[in-house]
Amino acid sequence: MSSWSSRIFRRNKRRPSGLSGGGSRCNRKKIIIKVLLLLHVCACASACSREINRNFLAIQNNPENRNKPPLITGRGNEMEDDNEVYDDMNLYITPESFIVEPNGTGEVLIIGRHDKVTRVQPTGGQLANLRPTRRICGVLGTIHLLSCDYLLVATHRLFVGVLNGAIVWRLAGYDIIPYIPNAIQRKENETYLQMLRKTLDTKYFYFSYRYDLTHTMQRRRELLGQPQRLGLLQRADPRFVWNGHVLQQFHCDKMEKFQLPLIHGFVSVNQVQINGQTFFWSIVTRRSVQRAGTRLFCRGIDDEGHVANFVETEQIVEFNGQHTSFVQTRGSMPFHWHQLPNLRYKPRPRLIPGKDHLAACATHFRDQVQLYGAQVAVNLVDQKGAEGELEATFQRLVRELANPNVKYEAFDFHHECRKMRWDRLNILIDRLAHDTERFAFYHSFDDGRLVSTQTGVFRTNCIDCLDRTNVVQSMLARRSLTSVLQKLGVLHVGQPVEQASRSFEDLFKGVWADNADLISLQYSGTGALKTDFTRTGKRTKAGALQDGKNSMIRYYLNNFADGQRQDGIDLFLGHYLINDNEGGALPSPLEWRRGWRFFAFPSVLLMAVAMFMITLTYPAEFNTENLLFMLFWGAMVAVSATGILHYGVEFVQWPRLLPPVAFRGA
Repeated sequence: MSSWSSRIFRRNKRRPSGLSGGGSRCNRKKIIIKVLLLLHVCACASACSREINRNFLAIQNNPENRNKPPLITGRGNEMEDDNEVYDDMNLYITPESFIVEPNGTGEVLIIGRHDKVTRVQPTGGQLANLRPTRRICGVLGTIHLLSCDYLLVATHRLFVGVLNGAIVWRLAGYDIIPYIPNAIQRKENETYLQMLRKTLDTKYFYFSYRYDLTHTMQRRRELLGQPQRLGLLQRADPRFVWNGHVLQQFHCDKMEKFQLPLIHGFVSVNQVQINGQTFFWSIVTRRSVQRAGTRLFCRGIDDEGHVANFVETEQIVEFNGQHTSFVQTRGSMPFHWHQLPNLRYKPRPRLIPGKDHLAACATHFRDQVQLYGAQVAVNLVDQKGAEGELEATFQRLVRELANPNVKYEAFDFHHECRKMRWDRLNILIDRLAHDTERFAFYHSFDDGRLVSTQTGVFRTNCIDCLDRTNVVQSMLARRSLTSVLQKLGVLHVGQPVEQASRSFEDLFKGVWADNADLISLQYSGTGALKTDFTRTGKRTKAGALQDGKNSMIRYYLNNFADGQRQDGIDLFLGHYLINDNEGGALPSPLEWRRGWRFFAFPSVLLMAVAMFMITLTYPAEFNTENLLFMLFWGAMVAVSATGILHYGVEFVQWPRLLPPVAFRGA
């Protein structure tokens, strides 16, 4: 406003002052009118500014509005008004305790920093003369490191969408706060903190304050008939609660509304319009905490029947008060095998001798049938070479199981789709068409009426359960979605979903490709391979080049970086518990002693390469002596490189907390 008035003043100041009578009075009237108009504009602007400030402060003071979702009508009237977990809290940090105060309630959570006692109390004088340290949107748990506990809280979140009338959020920020910082073991604590941060920084964790993201819609309905348990965490499926261990460390009976469960995987919620009908189409992917880990350090099965990289993917459609759900699973081949890194591009997978493969496989499928119904095990690995041995073992075990609820379907993905003939995948989908119709999908109404349930799942795997698996799962999901939308009346009879809407087809491919990238990132460290087919419907040369890039990054991460990542997962999930005597009476697992080969071979290799290059480029002309030098240093390069590959396991970054193998450097 001041700039407007100064311009008017300067403009009038430049006018000549020696104007006579009437002209001077006329100018003064014009100036007075302009000043009055200016004052009126200033008053209006000030009023608007005050109103904007009031609205802004209202938004800032309400963390539900900090990441305010768009207004969505017709998807439930409750939204977040009846949260089962507090979503807006003030955190007070005093020398004696952490105090968590939910806004608008009459209770506080008090966590003792010295005695570690956790209690929920009615709001009284606990907050007298205290100012909140920060605002938080969730309590994630507490974890014990060396002689010190740490409080984990969610500080930022991003809106994902509205699922079944409840908002789904993505974790966008967290804080790890020490109870009592320990200066003596600060170095070791910092290493453990780096492991924790590496795990929590892995994209992405999701949560909801009302909706149980750990259960499929069908399981949630089945739980309604059971006695109602207290909180969201207590009703959750423990297979998919990634912070279950750190939440259970509180040992407090009345803090259900403070415990925020997280899932790890992928969530996408989309509003779609086809044939003039609007519906919501969502994908929820959940990674299991049982036998969780990284690509080459976590394969096969354990004695309890838990397989590596087990992932449950649910496709949800919401339309006119109706809900449908189609579930698929993936997981490592259910017998004892490993594929440990050894610096080779593709380590050979091997069966673990001395293990009862049949018993572990039987336990796995018994649990899967109990949870999901009939199983169709779709095996996409190569049927020749090293993968062929695994495929033959899987086929033999299923045959020996003789379980009528388990069907085995092998499809050599690479052989069938060689030379980019990816259209041949329809051969597999057609072979599975009868099972798709037999399994059907879950279908219910808002008023509780049940139309149908899903009676079985496709359990798909390749060697990693990532790239080939996601391609096939997306095709099975598309076929199921066509049946769902035809039954709901969105699609005409006989109209496939891929031909109904070009925009939705692009969205469908993009979401499934994003799902592939995130699950691959969480397990292998890079995005998925073959996503060009998922995104575009065809294999491209650019996609093949991108796959080559991702493969090289995977090679580096799996050999030289995944050890600490595996340690972070084991620490966060409670597979490894820290002992306060580490580094004192007990040896510290963080101290890793390398053998002489770890230093000798790389040093010789670097020196040999340097001398070979100098001998090659330095002399003006070559003679016998130079040629002998080149041959000698070239031989040293070959010998040292061969030695590194031969003793490759000694150069890999292994997990230090729970190493999968033990070896001793000579």
